[in-house]
Amino acid sequence: MAINFDKALGVHPQALTLREKRGEVLASNLANADTPGFKARDLNFQSVLQGAMPDELPIERTRSGHAAPSDLLLGANLMFRNPHQASLDGNTVESHIEQAKFSENAVQYQASLRFINGKFSGLMTAIKGESA
Repeated sequence: MAINFDKALGVHPQALTLREKRGEVLASNLANADTPGFKARDLNFQSVLQGAMPDELPIERTRSGHAAPSDLLLGANLMFRNPHQASLDGNTVESHIEQAKFSENAVQYQASLRFINGKFSGLMTAIKGESA
């Protein structure tokens, strides 16, 4: 019987990729904190991940007032951040906020790695025929 890694690992590989891309965007924001006119950007992780989820549980509208599910693409979710206080030169990067978002993303990236490690450990246990 072959192992289907997509089913075995679930959404965790996609989450890891999205966290990596978000880290790049946040690092770019921090690198351009002193660039006049630079606009801070961010990736909406939850909406992108929902778009990447398999359609095992299709969402149906049972009433006309219900919201319809939207089609989300990775590139379409790179949004500009609204600053609390923009600088006079038009730069919207707020270093303290970007640093906090970067740190939060790094912790979540580590969590995704731990989830994947746990999945592989479980697979190795099953392959070796060991009991948990």
